[in-house]
Amino acid sequence: MNNKPESLDDFNESEQSDQAELNRLLLEGLAPIPLNSRQHESLRQGLMERVTQSIAKQAGLLTVRWKDGVWQTLKVGIRVKQLGNSQEGNSVLIEFAPGSSLSAHRHNWLEEGIVLRGGLQMGELNLGPFDYHVSPPGSRHAIIQSRQGALAYLRGTSLGDKSDVLLEMLSGLLPPFGNNLSRTVFANQEDAWLEIGAGVLKKNLWSDDTRTSRFYRLQPGARMPEHTHLLDEECMMLEGEVFLGDLLLRTGDYHLAPAGTGHGEIYSDVGATLFIRGARDC
Repeated sequence: MNNKPESLDDFNESEQSDQAELNRLLLEGLAPIPLNSRQHESLRQGLMERVTQSIAKQAGLLTVRWKDGVWQTLKVGIRVKQLGNSQEGNSVLIEFAPGSSLSAHRHNWLEEGIVLRGGLQMGELNLGPFDYHVSPPGSRHAIIQSRQGALAYLRGTSLGDKSDVLLEMLSGLLPPFGNNLSRTVFANQEDAWLEIGAGVLKKNLWSDDTRTSRFYRLQPGARMPEHTHLLDEECMMLEGEVFLGDLLLRTGDYHLAPAGTGHGEIYSDVGATLFIRGARDC
């Protein structure tokens, strides 16, 4: 009797043969189930009805994917991508090359900004990823620069409208006046998060009598109920993924839901952090 152990080559060959047999059995088990013409038509009709319902629910919603849209050069080292617009200013992504800067300007509308990556410097204020800054109408920003380069989301900006940008720049030449009511909420302010449901947290950023801006954080598996919008609602995906009914939003996507539209159940299987601006009681 030969008790000599198999060589490593013999062992590997046997293992590969077993894996090939397992793959064959799995493929046989996954073979498509044959359908007769009646079953096939019923399945096709049900699928088309589901697609039609989904399209109807998303009517009026605007989504700008991270890779979509057109970048335009604002000045050397700075470019802008338009996301949405309203009577209260535009929503854009703005990208700063290292060492670039924007001139002093005065805001026409309430302007909100979130650094998505890199960093921005405004005098002694240093903003990093997921830091939030809000400036009321009439407030003035000194020079905004980025030593290391940055990408930021701005809402309520004049960028995208040449005449409004010119007005902001010209009024920015005037000296500061009045009270500076700008506010910054830093990403490291973890104690500002409030749990509002199982796996769902919010961080209040800004609000007035009708509107509010918040960060929402959804843990993996968290859900929020479907809802309708009393006012326009803007969403910027900061990280992760979230389903709004059948609509999937990923990191960097922008979404606008006009007043009167609705969202199905909100769900995240991997977790998500998002910025939402909408009706105060949303």
